[in-house]
Order: sequence, then C-alpha cells, then structure tokens
Amino acid sequence: MPSPSPAPGNPRGLSALAARIDANQELVVGATYVVALFVTILDSTIVNVALPAMAAEFRVSPASIGWVVVGYLVSMAVWIPASGWIGDRVGTKRIFLLALGLFTVASMLCGLSGSLEQLILFRALQGGAAGMVSPVGTAMLFRAFPPERRAKIAGILIVPTSLAPALGPLLGGILVDRLSWHWIFWINAPIGVVAVLFGIRFLHEHREPGDRRFDIPGFILSAAGLSLTLYALTEGSRHGWGSPAVLASGGIGLASLVALVFVELRTAEPLLNLRLLGERLFGTTNLASFWSWSAYLGWLFLLPLYLQQVRQVGPAESGLTTFVEAVGVLAASRVVGRLYPIVGPRRLVAAGSAWIGLALLVATQLSDTTDTGLTRLLVFMSGWGMAGVLLPMNTSMFARISKADTGHASAIFNTQRRSAAAFGVAAMATILTSLTPALAAGDAPLAGAVLLPAFRVAFLVGAGFAAIGAVIALRIHDADAAATMHRRQA
Repeated sequence: MPSPSPAPGNPRGLSALAARIDANQELVVGATYVVALFVTILDSTIVNVALPAMAAEFRVSPASIGWVVVGYLVSMAVWIPASGWIGDRVGTKRIFLLALGLFTVASMLCGLSGSLEQLILFRALQGGAAGMVSPVGTAMLFRAFPPERRAKIAGILIVPTSLAPALGPLLGGILVDRLSWHWIFWINAPIGVVAVLFGIRFLHEHREPGDRRFDIPGFILSAAGLSLTLYALTEGSRHGWGSPAVLASGGIGLASLVALVFVELRTAEPLLNLRLLGERLFGTTNLASFWSWSAYLGWLFLLPLYLQQVRQVGPAESGLTTFVEAVGVLAASRVVGRLYPIVGPRRLVAAGSAWIGLALLVATQLSDTTDTGLTRLLVFMSGWGMAGVLLPMNTSMFARISKADTGHASAIFNTQRRSAAAFGVAAMATILTSLTPALAAGDAPLAGAVLLPAFRVAFLVGAGFAAIGAVIALRIHDADAAATMHRRQA
C-alpha cells in the first residue's frame, strides 16, 4: 500500500521541495542574480536623492559630498575587469556570494557612518563588491541557460535593469522625507542576507579548468584606465573640462586604456580577452549597446532635472513620472519576447534604438507648461523602445561565446555598460552646464524658460546617440543568433 504524501509542514515534504529547487539551477541562478542585480543598480541611483541631506548632516559642501558617488564608481571600475578571472579561478558561487555579502555589510556600515570620511570609505567598499557581483552573476546566468533558452534570461534581466533605475529616486525620496538618509542603505540588508543564505544552500559551484596566471599588467592598466576615465567623466561636467584634476585624470586614464588594448592583445592569457570583440555578433551588439545605453541613461538623468527645474514639480511627482519608464519596459517586454524568435535581434534592436531617439527628439519640443500626462506618455514611449533594445540584445549577445570564455565576455559587457552610463550622463550634464553657466555655479534658482533651451539641446544630442545605436544595430546578423531563436529553428 503506498505511503501517504507528506504534509506541507512535514520535514520530508520540505526536503523534497529543497531537492526540486536544488535540481533547477536555472531557477536558483536566476532568482539569486536578479535580487543581487536589483539592489546594486538601485543603490547607484537611490543615493543621489539623499546627497543634500548627507551634506547638511555632515556640514560639508556639495563638492565634498560628491565623493560619495565618485568613490563608489571608481572602486567599481577597478574590480569589474578582474571579476571574470577571479570567478573562473576561485569559483563563481564562492566569489558571487562573497561579493554580495560584502556589499550587504558595506551597506549597513554606510548607514551607520558618523562622518563623511567613513561614508566615503564604506561606499568604496560597497562599489568594489558591486563591481564583482554583476559580471560574475552574468557569467553564472549564461552558463546556466543554454542558447535556446536565452530569451528567458533576457526576460529575467528586464526586471532589475528597468525597474531599479526608475524606482531609486522615488524610493529614495520617500525614505529621506519620512525617515532619514541612513535608510537608503539599510534597506539592502534584509534583501542581501536572504539572497546570500539562499545562494549558500542552493547555488552550485563552477570553476573553469586550467591554471591561468593572473595578468598583473592588465589589472593595473584596466584599474587605472577605467577608474581615472570614469572620474574625469563624472567630475568634468561639474568642475569644468579644463580643470587640472580632470585633465590629468582623463589624460592618464585614456593613455592607460590605449596601453591596455596593446598589452591584452599581445598577452597569451589576458585579464580581459579583448579578442572576443572580434567575434562579429558580440562586438556589434556591444557597440550598439554602448550608444543606446548612453542615450537612455542620459535621458533618465535629464528627466528629473527637467521636471524639477523647468516644470517646478516636487520630487514625489518627478519620481512618479520617471517610474513610468519602467512600466513601458515591462509592458513591451512581453511583445518583444514573442517577436524575437520570428523577427530576430537586428530589426528589434534597431527599431528600439530608433524609438528611443524619436522619444528624445519629441522631447526637444517640451516646454515649461507641457501637460504632465503628455510627458508621462513620452516617458512610457522611451521605456517601450528600451525593451526592444534590452531583451533581444541580452538574448543574442552571448550566442557565439563558449562557456570557457563567458567570464571574460561578462566582464567586457559590464565594463561597456558602466562606461556607457558614465559617458551618457557626462555628455548631457556638460551640455546643461555649458549652456547655463549660472546653473553650474549654483546661483539663485533660474526660471524654467531660461533653462529650457539647454535641455532641448541635450535631448537632441541624446537622440543622436540613439540614432548611432540604431545604425550600428543594422549590422547585426540574425543568423549569428540562430541558436537563441528557438521557435524559428523549430
């Protein structure tokens, strides 16, 4: 006679459930990585809202409090290139959970900081951990899902990459207004702890065979090149591109990056395998992604400034309007997911980039009296276009990359995304400050009509970036991504 099924609270039932979860590594890796990616992306946008409150509490200038952001970005840039080698050599599970745990601890320490110096130090620690989480997690994800199921990965990644940037300013404003700036860091703690414990129990370890030596020259050049270049891009728009510090850091950073290319292409076991960019699909999608992502992140940077400084709306209404972008991405992702196996990545990415460019082009006609409903419709439209870029690009980009090279490819991909974000924001901020010097100097609030021409030029430049991305996307060959177009193969 068969034994009765275990009750829901029965340990045997829980063991069976745990066994089923353990056997489904797609579920385990996807859930763990989405949570980790969400908190790290959220943390990079939520902090901007709290900077004035931090400056007031520590009694420091806006320039000094800016190091809370700069320290995070520079530290992240140092560790992203090395993450592929470290994960492959030590083990992706071990490094991913160590980085996520360190990020969680650093978040708690940031919230407990009693001085600006402590906060900058803990933010740098947090940034270094975030620089490891994303590339190692991406490598885990693409190794867990075979090419024919890569569209599912793209659907997974849509959630954190679209929701977190839009949610950050809104959630940050609520926490700062209702509680204090400390809570923008403390909310990471319970999420991070649960994700780490879940990963310890269910994630499987992966190490690439072999005994590759650590590429010290590559690490030094990539760390110096990326960190100094990102510093120059971040500070140049605020302090002027003629500033000695900006010129020196930018010059040394760019020289280091040029040297990095020569060194890595001549090294048998490079830290960053830049030869992968010679693979047609991977190289083209990364290049198209750079310009599309620059336009999109520049738009998300400009939008709250336009709403609050030109339209004179409050932070809450501004956050709600920005959040409509995420609604557009999520709404379009289902449509794009169904079209991908039929249409392929080339036309979808090109159309998505062009749609973002059209939204920014229409934005050049915004005024200081534009109806909020029309503005939100435009924001929704840009989100719809970004879904056409993100989902097919994330699906196809790694189609021809071997599992052994996935760690390298993930590091390159994440470096490109961070660089594109910094470039897009720096370009938009430079246009605003160059066309409205009084805004850069922090003078008395300016009338919206005075600021409007600068915003319109910035929107136009963003539209140009998106157009470049669309043109490059037309060079994608759908045949290269055939393994990911499952329905079309069938």
